[in-house]
Amino acid sequence: MVSVSKISTDSIEIKGSKFIAFCMPISMYEEEMKRLRSLHPKAVHFVSAFRYFNEFDQIVEYAGDDGEPKGTSGKPTLSVLQGHDLVNAAIITVRYFGGTKLGPGGLVRAYAEAANAVYGQAVLYPYEKLFVQKIECNYSYVSMVEYECTQQNIRIVAKDFGEKGAEFTIEGTGERLEKLYNALGRNVEKKTD
Repeated sequence: MVSVSKISTDSIEIKGSKFIAFCMPISMYEEEMKRLRSLHPKAVHFVSAFRYFNEFDQIVEYAGDDGEPKGTSGKPTLSVLQGHDLVNAAIITVRYFGGTKLGPGGLVRAYAEAANAVYGQAVLYPYEKLFVQKIECNYSYVSMVEYECTQQNIRIVAKDFGEKGAEFTIEGTGERLEKLYNALGRNVEKKTD
């Protein structure tokens, strides 16, 4: 499985209709849909599909036709996500009508082609299940924690400094987190909520 790290875009034109596709991490989907609707007020359709893992490690999928005939736009877009084994990602295709109707088969091909085009532009990385953990340390170990997080490719989500020391919220794979704990030893303490 693969996922995307940032927004990418590509466009195609078929019989005068323009299809502008955007591929993005699922976390950006809602804001990007709002932004695209305000950026393209004359577009006639905003077709979308997404796939993501929920908290139970199940894949949740959605396909929306946004006024196009049922099953002719969202479903082919979702099929592209499925076919490329893309997770935690969304595709939104903005359509400007060019005056010539494409028919159901033409719409299916057009939306699939637009989704494949933007997939070709996407910055992909292998999907890895990430865990979020909180750790605490004395102030004297803050730079050591930051250094080891960088070495183990662990993202520091947040840092809080309190009276007793520093609290880090970190994110990484189970394997990387374990290596971090081994490297830091007794200098940090895992927090449980």
